[in-house]
Amino acid sequence: MKLVLNPQIPPDQEAGIQTMLAQDGCVTRTITDNGSRVIGIIKKGTRNPDKYQDIPGIDRVLPVSTAHKLVSREFQSEDSRVAINNVVVGGDRIVVIAGPCAVESLDQAMTIAKQVRRYGAVLFRAGAYKPRSSPYSFQGLEEEGLKILAQVREETGLGVVTEMTSPDQAPLMEKYVDAVQIGARNMQNFELLKCVGKMGKPVVLKRGLAATIQEWLMSAEYIAAGGNTDIILCERGIRTFEPYTRNTLDLSAIPVLKQLTHLPIVIDPSHATGIREKVSPMARAAVAAGADALMIEVHHDPDHALSDGPQSLYPEQFGRLMRDIYTIAPVVGKQLDFDYLKKTALIHELDEKASRTAAFIGEFGAYSHKAAQAYFGDDITPVPMKEFTDIFAAVAAGRAEYGVIPLENSLSGSIHENFDLLQEYDLKIIGDITIRIQHALIAHKGAAKEQITQVLAPPPALAQCRNYLAQYPWMSRVPVGATSRAVKQVKDSGDKTCAAIASTMAAEIFDMEILDESIEDNPRNFTRFAVIAKEFKGRKKVAKTSIIFSTGNKPGALFEVMKVFNTYGINLVKLESRPIHGKPWEYMFYADLEADILHKDLASMKQSLEENTETFRVLGRY
Repeated sequence: MKLVLNPQIPPDQEAGIQTMLAQDGCVTRTITDNGSRVIGIIKKGTRNPDKYQDIPGIDRVLPVSTAHKLVSREFQSEDSRVAINNVVVGGDRIVVIAGPCAVESLDQAMTIAKQVRRYGAVLFRAGAYKPRSSPYSFQGLEEEGLKILAQVREETGLGVVTEMTSPDQAPLMEKYVDAVQIGARNMQNFELLKCVGKMGKPVVLKRGLAATIQEWLMSAEYIAAGGNTDIILCERGIRTFEPYTRNTLDLSAIPVLKQLTHLPIVIDPSHATGIREKVSPMARAAVAAGADALMIEVHHDPDHALSDGPQSLYPEQFGRLMRDIYTIAPVVGKQLDFDYLKKTALIHELDEKASRTAAFIGEFGAYSHKAAQAYFGDDITPVPMKEFTDIFAAVAAGRAEYGVIPLENSLSGSIHENFDLLQEYDLKIIGDITIRIQHALIAHKGAAKEQITQVLAPPPALAQCRNYLAQYPWMSRVPVGATSRAVKQVKDSGDKTCAAIASTMAAEIFDMEILDESIEDNPRNFTRFAVIAKEFKGRKKVAKTSIIFSTGNKPGALFEVMKVFNTYGINLVKLESRPIHGKPWEYMFYADLEADILHKDLASMKQSLEENTETFRVLGRY
């Protein structure tokens, strides 16, 4: 069972409850779940459970019916996020772990590590100890392999993951690696599970070759019971009668696990299929099914690999897969961030006086809030603002390190106010992110659609749900500033005849009921957000540049600028005109280029642009 404590409980009263439980013979774990302090009782004591409800400071007593108590969704409703150095597994970012099956040499490991990092992997996985079916197969370099992994981390910045096969290896693992893997053959090696439960390293727990999901979760419970709750579940295929692949990848386990446990899930399509050509299709399917991470085997010379060469992707194949995942991820509300490691490094290197915040419009649960989380993860604290001008002013004054602003929607077009503010403020666009917009109709718990008379939402959201709202002509439409603000207004009103259009995230934050999901008329509903800051340091590779410029009021002026881009073969992905403040009928042009305009090879192009424009300014390189 779990005891939900009163939010205002003083520390001494909570300590008294903990002492009482210990005296009763209970074994407990304390967590924070959805903002509430929760004491989980994993081993019952002598007291009748009904008596806990009468103890001051305890708001609710809830049963936990599953055998896997600590890792169950009943015990903790919030998704766990497991940090491996600066990389967080779980949440909105797809984490890709890549590397060879085994460490074969320093040159082999370093070559592959540099290539997978180049294509977007954020963790490096390779085996130093290799449990093999045949005693005559390559068994790994052991401690020498661990030392090589440590060198890989030092030179590339990639956190390293490797398999642990015996409790005796614990001191070496603590010394050399960032996360340990429990392989499929050791999933029910209970002494090993107890050992890693006492370690201070995150654990990747692979599913056994013929294990049920319940047996797998009970193995995770062994680790959690030892005190280590940084557990990532890895589905790597189970043994079935089908001979066309090495194993059968059970992707149906993903939605099952999402319901049963709060632990993040990584999918290993390499060991599951055992065939190079099958790895990428199953990896793409895993992302679509809701996986939090992927573990992909990559080798630069798989024909001469000492283990599992036939299932290892060539680096170029891995690169193509990463581009596919980048495209697929936003459809399921996730992101693949090619700048993950650079971004986290820069944030952690910020001056101690830096605010470490990102300003967004609306309340918590807004799409801008979601975009900030997807871009920064847990490294930055999102801060809500009332108006777009507040975001720009806060960043300009240093009250917020970053701002997250919507620029354009795939259905309703550009947010012109923000283009005007980019002209007005001397700030830089340091990145952008596109997220899928999925609207929900949100109301008070117990409300029915038939009794809703008013729907609150920003005008773009109302327009995007026009066909859905047409089915309910008795619902009047009330425009407000932001989707999350609409939910807050409905919540504060206490009126069950009012509803809001917003994200499911907003419904969870404000503890409201979702009457309908995905009510937008067109599923291809995406919004592109820009991330703004005073300056940006440290970026070496730039894929896009944003500029603004004005031209003289004469025939062909804009054409001359476009000729410059054509001459240098530069693709414009956006061109938009905006009026210049205080100059009627004169316009500023905003453009996005697929190029780094400050690269030395484009110096002459930049000079030509400046010669053919009256004003010219680089807004950002990212």
